[in-house]
Amino acid sequence: MASSGGDNCTLCYDDDGTSTEAVTWCTECEVLLCTGCEKHHTKSKASKDHKTMSTKDYHNLPKFMLEISSQCRDHKKKFELYCSFHACPCCVQCITDKHKKCQDLKPLSDILKQVKSSASVQLFEKDLKNVKENLEEIIKYLNSRMNTNNSQKTKAAEQIRSMRKSIDDFLNKLEQKILDDLESKHSQLKSKMNTLLQQLKTQANQISQLQSEFSKMTQYATELQMYVGLREIEKTTSEAAKYIDELKSGDNFGGKRT
Repeated sequence: MASSGGDNCTLCYDDDGTSTEAVTWCTECEVLLCTGCEKHHTKSKASKDHKTMSTKDYHNLPKFMLEISSQCRDHKKKFELYCSFHACPCCVQCITDKHKKCQDLKPLSDILKQVKSSASVQLFEKDLKNVKENLEEIIKYLNSRMNTNNSQKTKAAEQIRSMRKSIDDFLNKLEQKILDDLESKHSQLKSKMNTLLQQLKTQANQISQLQSEFSKMTQYATELQMYVGLREIEKTTSEAAKYIDELKSGDNFGGKRT
């Protein structure tokens, strides 16, 4: 993993606190090296066969890979073995502490040999490609469905507004028809009642005239005139009373009245 000095040489920083620009990363020592330290590192018998990479390539690694170390975090020793049962690398101390009963222990170097060209790498690459293509296909489908849903929503809203307009138009026409019918019936009833009112006024005038004639008759008529006149008055009064009864028994006043 990278030192606290970032892209500064790890060895220079650890030795005397000097900040020297690093150019190389040693994958086995896990240190950043400046140009001078890199020369010494490649000449040293202990590290001349170590694999290195440029700091640029080092920083191109995925972030989670920068956290992967070749040393055991528990014992601070280099991983040398691989436990197939637990599927993990082990240091010598790990075998004593956690893998005493594990039988299938192999040299880590054998496991890592040609790992980049192994069939599993190609299989993982194919799986990643398939997963990516499936996700893209699902995203494409969902976007299509969202567009369709938006279109359906717009169309449904237009249909609702159109239906509302049709209902409003129907109700407006129905209202106007009812109002027209009401006006027609009102006009007919008004005309009928005006006719009836004129008839009643005529009848009332006739009775008023009879009342006046009756008063004069009682003052000035002879007994014969009185007798004959009473018969005429009785006839007219009887007809008027019958007319009134017929009005009361009919529907002229909203039904029979008592």
